[in-house]
Amino acid sequence: MNPYTAPMSQLNVTMPPALRRWIEFRVSEGRYANASDYVRDLVRRDQDMAQDDTEALRAMIAEGLASGVVDEDPRLVIEQIIADRRSKRG
Repeated sequence: MNPYTAPMSQLNVTMPPALRRWIEFRVSEGRYANASDYVRDLVRRDQDMAQDDTEALRAMIAEGLASGVVDEDPRLVIEQIIADRRSKRG
């Protein structure tokens, strides 16, 4: 079942007037049918970004695991990485 077409449940949120006005402004622009539609869109985008972050972290972990073990002093390795990055910039 698609989570976006499942039966809806209600959630009440308290917020300061300035945020409420912002929501009303965004709805008045015509992109959203109402405040609930706007908030659902924000939550969906946050879910997508969290998924992207998770995938990026998993890729970095896999890259680190695949790179093997370095027997050098970690401080020297970090200094070399910094020097390599500086030389690529300029």
